Amino acid sequence: MHDLSKALSGRGVTKNLPNRFKPFSQEVDDYCHKTEASNPQTVFIKDESKSILSKNDSPDIPFGSSLNPYRGCEHGCVYCYARPMHEYLEWSAGLDFETKILVKENAPQLLEKTLSSKTWKPQVVALSGATDPYQPAEKNFEVSRKCLQVFSKFRNPVVAITKNYLATRDIDLFSQLAQHNASAIYISLNSLDTSLARKMEPRASSPERRLETIRKFSEAKIPVGVLVAPVVPGLNDSEIPAVLKAAAEAGASFAGYVVLRLPFAVEGLFTKWLEEAYPNKKEKVLNRLRSLRNGDLYNSDYGSRMKGQGVFAKQIADLFELSKRKAGISGQGPRLDVSGFIPPSGRQLSLF
Repeated sequence: MHDLSKALSGRGVTKNLPNRFKPFSQEVDDYCHKTEASNPQTVFIKDESKSILSKNDSPDIPFGSSLNPYRGCEHGCVYCYARPMHEYLEWSAGLDFETKILVKENAPQLLEKTLSSKTWKPQVVALSGATDPYQPAEKNFEVSRKCLQVFSKFRNPVVAITKNYLATRDIDLFSQLAQHNASAIYISLNSLDTSLARKMEPRASSPERRLETIRKFSEAKIPVGVLVAPVVPGLNDSEIPAVLKAAAEAGASFAGYVVLRLPFAVEGLFTKWLEEAYPNKKEKVLNRLRSLRNGDLYNSDYGSRMKGQGVFAKQIADLFELSKRKAGISGQGPRLDVSGFIPPSGRQLSLF
């Protein structure tokens, strides 16, 4: 077995990379030296955002609005496409993304203000869409739970996406919304191999705990599905049948998948991770990715960025559909209802 001697305990990457927006960078600054030479500690920073919902106009994503309680994510998933967002804050997509977590403590108040607005049109909101709403910070800050309380108060539909068992803490709120067909949850699970999961997603819940999360939501009669993401060709694509079978047995009633995306700095981080974690598979994985992206490791074109294109993309799609049928998963995803939305006192609901 390859010795990950350079790996940092509980971290997805081993260093910070230069920020693409900075005209120059030092080889080693104080922060990099301190964190990369020892054990980097997580710092939580208050986020001063004045609005809370992000609008989406991508045809590849099935929701128009999303709420991200945190920026950065301590799960440390090496492949996370949200990593480059930290560069806009003049930090790195590497260790900074995992160790500098911005907390939107005022998110519940901002959300209530938004849902109370005369211009708000009830719609499904994704929780979250970028970083995980149930990452470790949520255990103490409870921003996601407080936002769910607001969604429940207004009965505004919400779909959560997470890979953390902590979501089961909020089954009571999901249940309240589910009574009005206004909540659902996707559990992200791309492998049943505990060793692979620990290397690729070091601080996320284990595959077994994620299956237990599906089971608990299913038993509570809350629509729950599995999101096989990311599918990494040459590394975990062969596990698609087993993942869907296990998820279905746990109670998943719908499923989706996303092929690995490597925007900006993520390409270098993931390539380095492959060299350290799976050196014998590196070239196979990268060549398969290039075959999905017209010779490049990343392509941002709508329509293909989430699934890829070409022979291998079709093979993955066919394998997923066949495996889904064999697992007995027939659902295409929840169709949540906005008709139960409760407008603020004194506001006339003339949207329907």
